[in-house]
Amino acid sequence: MITLITGASRGLGFAIGEALAATSHVIAVARTVGGLEDLDDAIKTKGGEATLVPLDLTDADGVSRMCLSIHERWGGLDLWVHTATQPVPLAPLPHTEAAEFTKSMTLHANVARDLIVKIDPLLRAKSGRAVYMQDNHQGEKFFGTYAAAKAAEAALFAAWASENEKLGPIVSAFHPAPMPTATRARFFPGEDKAALSTPRDEANRVLTELGLAKAY
Repeated sequence: MITLITGASRGLGFAIGEALAATSHVIAVARTVGGLEDLDDAIKTKGGEATLVPLDLTDADGVSRMCLSIHERWGGLDLWVHTATQPVPLAPLPHTEAAEFTKSMTLHANVARDLIVKIDPLLRAKSGRAVYMQDNHQGEKFFGTYAAAKAAEAALFAAWASENEKLGPIVSAFHPAPMPTATRARFFPGEDKAALSTPRDEANRVLTELGLAKAY
């Protein structure tokens, strides 16, 4: 199995990559080289193999080159797991900065669309499937910018899922439980992390929902 994970250097993306070590070749994409190298070590420890792609997903040409390489080397993808996110400072909407709004919308809307367009043929080639992370904060105070960006992302993936119900690829949403990730720490500093789920537990849960055996 060939799996592409966008946002693989930390948190849930990292945990999913590690969990798939025994059953899939993992193509791990992220901006953080150190995190990718840590994932590579974890996968090798479990006897698996990974291809590391240090890439900013806003680099459309870089994404195109990556997808072409995947096509040339493996012929397509069995699974795409999209966990990349762009957190922004929480603030009352009138006090939010335009630059932060643009940054979050760029990743969650523009980049999501670009990825769907370019990865769709790779999934079709292998009757693959895709899963994205849904994080709904609509209507919550101070979450206006982030909630709007994630809602845009969800709308794109949901439309893609509906359009392919009959012929595939299968596209599904996963709602992870709150985890002690860097993103959540920015939103809720000082909260009791012991009360949260772990990325490992959520990785096992999403893989169970996808019908893939737990690897750890």
